[in-house]
Amino acid sequence: MNTDRPLSKKIDATVPTAARMYDHYLGGKDNYSADRAACEELDKVVPSTRRLALNNRRFLQRVVRTLATDYGIRQFLDHGSGLPTQDNVHQVAQSIDPDSRVVYVDNDPMVLVHGRALLDQNDRTAVIHADMRNTEEIFAHPDTRRLIDFSQPVAALFNSVFHCIPDSDTDGPQAVVGRVAERLAPGSFMVICQLVSEDAEVRAFVTDFMDQATQGHWGRVRQEKDVAALFDGMEILEPGLVEVSTWRPDTEVQTRQLSQEWIEFGGLGRLPQV
Repeated sequence: MNTDRPLSKKIDATVPTAARMYDHYLGGKDNYSADRAACEELDKVVPSTRRLALNNRRFLQRVVRTLATDYGIRQFLDHGSGLPTQDNVHQVAQSIDPDSRVVYVDNDPMVLVHGRALLDQNDRTAVIHADMRNTEEIFAHPDTRRLIDFSQPVAALFNSVFHCIPDSDTDGPQAVVGRVAERLAPGSFMVICQLVSEDAEVRAFVTDFMDQATQGHWGRVRQEKDVAALFDGMEILEPGLVEVSTWRPDTEVQTRQLSQEWIEFGGLGRLPQV
């Protein structure tokens, strides 16, 4: 694992970031003209992206609520959390139990600034400025050690983030999931989803476009089978691995992802309990 990866503390408004583009798609204000221009170009080929982002955010809220309500989870480690918006992980979890603890991890300096401002009065939640691949640094961080009891089950979240990192034996998605799983208590949970497409041309276009737009801060759009492989050794909970707008919808009339040029695909897995 490469722990020498430099983290910038400077916000560069001229280079789009995935976090700020996602914020724009969600209707947020923490983005710049470069982010909005990149979204406009992306929409020319994959016009369903705004709907996809909104559906992904709703999936995150549902899965956190499910973990807290149905499985009694009170500890959440959110990798690549992105900019704070409405109904964040800590707000959903703490609405069910105010003692729920959440650690957010992101390498975008803008996330650090806005996140810490939002959480200034919440001593059960913290934001760590770190690369989500640096598992040892994250688990050893004083805020993680203060908030998370790793002898008890934890929900590790990788929500719409693995397409941001390239494949690698030591730093790719499979390696990251493995390192985190090794450190979690039996019966802990993993939420994993990422952008996928079964269309080779879409995968190639989006991967190349985002890699150039973000100046190398991108991995690749993968296929459903690649996401499924990340759940090896876990129990995949109902309804399985799906396009995320169909994961335990709140109502029958909930908005679905209609366009299929690419989708957000994944689900909820549980580590062996013994």
